[in-house]
Amino acid sequence: MAGHSQFKNIMHRKGRQDAARSKMFSKLAREITVAAKQGMPDPDMNPRLRLAIQNAKAQSMPKDNIQRAVNKAAGGDSESYEEVRYEGYGPGGVAVIVEALTDNRNRSASNVRAAFTKAGGSLGETGSVAFMWDRVGEIVYPAAAGDPDTVMEAAIEAGAEDIQSDEHGHTILCAFEDIGDVSKALEAALGEPESVKTIWKPQNGVPVDEERAQSLMKLIGVLEDDDDVQNVYANFEVDDETLAKLSAA
Repeated sequence: MAGHSQFKNIMHRKGRQDAARSKMFSKLAREITVAAKQGMPDPDMNPRLRLAIQNAKAQSMPKDNIQRAVNKAAGGDSESYEEVRYEGYGPGGVAVIVEALTDNRNRSASNVRAAFTKAGGSLGETGSVAFMWDRVGEIVYPAAAGDPDTVMEAAIEAGAEDIQSDEHGHTILCAFEDIGDVSKALEAALGEPESVKTIWKPQNGVPVDEERAQSLMKLIGVLEDDDDVQNVYANFEVDDETLAKLSAA
């Protein structure tokens, strides 16, 4: 069983998402501001901004917050953020990719390196693990969006490449360049999704035991708590028994 998405579900059920709601909105706003600053402030003319706004809406970010983030870029008074990707290995030789938007590259690198080191991992050079992943589009819907057959039919019609459904919801994958068109088609068929974004999908998973799974969960949590970090990906897998223990802990 793919580990990272399941760990996300565990973290959310334990209340991490509610506790970090303000932090999540701040990171969503940063992405909106950067997208608006790099392109047109009009989402109809800026695909990255359109996806950033769509994702923010899916996370119930207030419209006023979204508009302020856009206006901040249009007004020219926003911080200058740099997109940085960090790559390395966590406990058990699991490959990890960290995406950040930062106004201080040295601070971000120091914080990320410290998190890896404390977890018993090591930070590598850019490109050291990315070759083991594919860049794809991901659209997530709650279970209430429909039964697996209905969602699969809508996903196929929209041009998606893969869909995974379980009791928590539906995860739909598509080609990186098709995410805008696929998400629009799915929204017309199923309503607004929980999230729309581009992700790093591992080509293969690394099996880990309970001890290393707990260490990885802690590392991912520390990284995601960093204000500069936008996304964290890890290519590990856990068996159902280990996953059940982590869920009950």
